[in-house]
Amino acid sequence: MTDKKPGFFKRLFGGDTPVVQPPAPPEAVPEQPAPPPQPVEPTPVPPVPAPQPEPEDVPLPGPPETTPDYVEEIEEQAALADVAPKPEPEIVVLPIDPPAVVEVVAEPPRQGWFTRLASGLKRSSDQLTGSITSVFTKRKLDNATLDELEDVLIQADLGIETATAITETLRRDRFDRDVSGDDVRAVLAAEVEKVLGPVARPLVIDGAHKPFVILMIGVNGSGKTTTIGKLAQKLATEGKSVMLAAGDTFRAAAIEQLQIWGQRTNAPVISRPAGADASGLAFDAVTQATAEARDVLIIDTAGRLQNRDELMNELEKVIRVIKKVDPSAPHATLLTLDATTGQNALKQVEIFGQRAGVTGLVMTKLDGTARGGILVAIAKKFGLPVHFIGVGESVGDLEPFTASDFARAIAGQD
Repeated sequence: MTDKKPGFFKRLFGGDTPVVQPPAPPEAVPEQPAPPPQPVEPTPVPPVPAPQPEPEDVPLPGPPETTPDYVEEIEEQAALADVAPKPEPEIVVLPIDPPAVVEVVAEPPRQGWFTRLASGLKRSSDQLTGSITSVFTKRKLDNATLDELEDVLIQADLGIETATAITETLRRDRFDRDVSGDDVRAVLAAEVEKVLGPVARPLVIDGAHKPFVILMIGVNGSGKTTTIGKLAQKLATEGKSVMLAAGDTFRAAAIEQLQIWGQRTNAPVISRPAGADASGLAFDAVTQATAEARDVLIIDTAGRLQNRDELMNELEKVIRVIKKVDPSAPHATLLTLDATTGQNALKQVEIFGQRAGVTGLVMTKLDGTARGGILVAIAKKFGLPVHFIGVGESVGDLEPFTASDFARAIAGQD
């Protein structure tokens, strides 16, 4: 039997066709017990930083906020107490068993009136005496020197008449002689006192009038309401019963300011809503003060410019209405003058005197100007009584006017 011819695969590879064996099944792996669960460590949490304070808002530059005048004045008085140096406490041992140790804080000594006056007039006196010293440095008194001195005195608002009187006195006594600045200041103080002496008169409260009605008038910002509060406190200290009337009905802040002063001085305040008729309020105030037999009634009025005829007419109406209740009232009409206005104060005295019958003056804010000499010019021209002057914000900085103290202070004679 013929052998079978080998196949092509065998002939190609030289062997039999491989038999493809199926893959052996994988050996069974014995099951291993599952490992016990391991505790999971918590992921560390970084500490939370403490909250940082938010930066304060920085205000954008802009116009300053306005504050009512009465708030500034009252806050400034409180600030003065905070700024003042605090005295060291004194240790005191009380003689008891067992002994007790306590601290006693002494009140700081208050400056005398002349010291405060000289401090308040420092700007006026420094400018005036500085100019005088520059004129009389190693020079004999001649006509040219006298002319320079006269210009200095006029620029200090002393007035032409007072300036002429001072230069004529020096011409008569010291002409063609060496003159020092001290010599000129001495003559200046003497001449100023000569002018101011006749007008330095205190405000007298006539007990025959109950109430004694005081009407406060003046231009805007001259210090009427603040002066009323200080005056009310002085009168209350003297034992007088005081009533206040918030007659500045055009300015709500003035009403609130007077109410604060009323609380401080224990004085009732007659007021109406802002915009009410001022003459009607004045009528009610005089009527009530009369019924209660008050010693003093002080009536505030709205600030008004002396060249506003319609506003001056309103002031005249207030006075007429007051006279319907008491024909003799007001018993004192006080014009407050802001020293910083300078020569304009002369025109205020003239117009208010004609329209409202001014009986006396109160000069305020002498500590804020170098033009304090205007009081001399006013006294020389009008001869009206000067009752009070103010050189600061506290109650003690409004004092009865004394000619000799003012003359020495403005001439720089400490």
